[in-house]
Amino acid sequence: MSEKTLSERTSNNAYNSQPLLETRGVSKRFGAVQALMRVDFEVYPGEVIALVGDNGAGKSTLIKGIAGIYGFDEGEVLFEGKRVHIHSPREASALGIEVVYQDLALADNLDVVSNMFLGREWTEDTSIGASLNARRRGLARIFRNLLPMREVSMEKQAVSTLNELAVTTLGSVRLPVASLSGGQRQSIAIAKAVLWNSRVVILDEPTAALGVAQTRQVLNLVRRLAEKDLGVVVISHNLHDIFEVADRITVLRLGQKVQTYLTQETNQAEVVHAITAGQLNAIPGMEQ
Repeated sequence: MSEKTLSERTSNNAYNSQPLLETRGVSKRFGAVQALMRVDFEVYPGEVIALVGDNGAGKSTLIKGIAGIYGFDEGEVLFEGKRVHIHSPREASALGIEVVYQDLALADNLDVVSNMFLGREWTEDTSIGASLNARRRGLARIFRNLLPMREVSMEKQAVSTLNELAVTTLGSVRLPVASLSGGQRQSIAIAKAVLWNSRVVILDEPTAALGVAQTRQVLNLVRRLAEKDLGVVVISHNLHDIFEVADRITVLRLGQKVQTYLTQETNQAEVVHAITAGQLNAIPGMEQ
C-alpha cells in the first residue's frame, strides 16, 4: 500500500469503520497448554495488518482457529459485523477467508492453471447437483468430476487474475509449478487465494527463503491485494518486510495480545521489546 494511502487512512480515522474480520476474546487450550487467552484481533478492508510474535506466541493457533481447522474454546468471530461459526476450511472459504500457508499447498506436477483451480475445477455442467438435497450432493460431486473440464475458460480466468495482480514474471500459465522460482510459486499461491472472490487473505511467512528480487515481487503483490480493498494479514518474523508493507502491527506473546501499533508511529526496537518482554494481562499457568 502506498505511503499516501496509509497517511490518508490514519488521518481520516478509517479504523472507526466496521472490520471485515474480528475476533473477540478468543481462547484456545491444548491440554495443559493455554495457546490463546482472550485475544481481540481486527482486519479492516484495504489494509495490511502484520501478526508478529516469537515461536509459540499463538500466531498459528489464532489463524487456524479463524480458518476453521479447529474451534476456539471461548470468544466469538465476526465477519462483516455478523457472528459466524466456522467449523472447517471450506466454510471459511465460503465466507471469503483464504489462507496461504508457508508450504503453499501447490502440486508440483501440475501447471499453473490446474493449481489455481485444484479441487474447484470448472466442468461443462457446474450446476449439476445444485438443486439436490444435502444427502445426494456427495454423489452429484462424484458424477460432476467425471465431466470434461472447461480448460479454455479456466485458463482465461487464471490469466485474468494474474494480470489484475500484475504478476508478469510467468512465461506461460501452462508451465508446471515445479519449474517456477520461489517468488513465482508464492505469487501463484496468492493468486489462487484471491481467485474465488476472497475478502480476507492470510499469508503465513510469504517471504521466507526468498531472495531479494523475489521478496520485492511478493511484497508488491501484497500491496496490490490491499489496493483491491481486501483485508490482508501477514505473519512474518522479518520485521524489515513488515515495516515496509504493513499498516498496523499486532504483537502476540505467550498466547496474549500485547499491543497493536500503527506502523508509522512505532519502530522496530519498540516492536522487538513487545515481542520479547511485552506486558501480559495474566501469567500463563496461574489461575484466572
